[in-house]
Amino acid sequence: MTKPSRKTSKPLLGEADAPLRSRPRRRRDPAQPNLPLDPMPDRIDPCLALLKPKPPKGPHWAFEVKWDGYRLAVHIAPSGVRILTRGGHDWTDRFPAIATEARRLAVATAILDGEAVVFDEHGRSDFGRLQQSLGGRGGKRMSREAVLMAFDLLYFDGRDLTGTELFARRHLLEGLVPASGEEAIRLSEEIDADGDVLLRIACEHGLEGIIAKDRNSAYRSGRGGSWLKIKCVQSDGFLIVGFEKSTASFGGIGRLLLAARKGSDLVYVGGVGTGFNERSASELREQMDKLIIGKSAVDTGRKRNAVFIRPELVAEIEYRAWTDDGKLRHASYKGLREVPDNAAVYEIE
Repeated sequence: MTKPSRKTSKPLLGEADAPLRSRPRRRRDPAQPNLPLDPMPDRIDPCLALLKPKPPKGPHWAFEVKWDGYRLAVHIAPSGVRILTRGGHDWTDRFPAIATEARRLAVATAILDGEAVVFDEHGRSDFGRLQQSLGGRGGKRMSREAVLMAFDLLYFDGRDLTGTELFARRHLLEGLVPASGEEAIRLSEEIDADGDVLLRIACEHGLEGIIAKDRNSAYRSGRGGSWLKIKCVQSDGFLIVGFEKSTASFGGIGRLLLAARKGSDLVYVGGVGTGFNERSASELREQMDKLIIGKSAVDTGRKRNAVFIRPELVAEIEYRAWTDDGKLRHASYKGLREVPDNAAVYEIE
């Protein structure tokens, strides 16, 4: 006797002509909380690198190139993009290319930490060119040349990442920001190399130095020691207290007279007569002429053809060493630091 055939079961399809429907669910209880999200902070004080004479050792240290520009935090939210300087000033309008690129990133909310730079013809970050692209100190020009080299991710899709280890933050950042190309936001890549070897190569290529970061560290504002900077040459901010006139130099500036802080006092640390071009010297002279005073704010010793100014302008000075009597050696002018960039003046201990 032939057995009756079984009806084929089609649990996914159901009846041939019936529409597919999911099983009805109970309505969500409004009292049931949603998955909690971390509120996006208005601002996060940046983690700063501590200066060290040589690179650290150990597998938990990651290395990057040290970029020479303006530290920025790029806040991305559904309401728009904000670009904040290290001092907390909103410079969104001054970096339109970076802001436009931030809107293109595949993320709803994020805070990127990085450095805005302008590259020279050799691919090195050039602080002077960045300043010129912004119209000089106090200028209001927009920089369309500036590129953000992103090196950290502090907030991502509703999550505060500052308490997360660096290696996990970097993993998310690498999935968000392209490592190469011509975009206005690029990844500052980790370099797998021995710190001493990397520093030597960086110096041979005319770079400012390298940064070392503890892969296991959380993000902490200030100089806590989890980030270190090792420079090929020293570079710090010094107050301009005057200048010596010269008819043979750009802008009539023979030499700038510089001062550092020592407690509540200012101390003369020598001068600088190189690093100017016609444009930077002209812009600097225009700024200094507005601040002329009759007597120097610090004891500079006897100076010929000296003009003294109120100590308000902070110059970024590159130098090789200090002399025995506390003066800068082989100094070169790089540009004026902006107040929004938290222009810090070198402090003598």
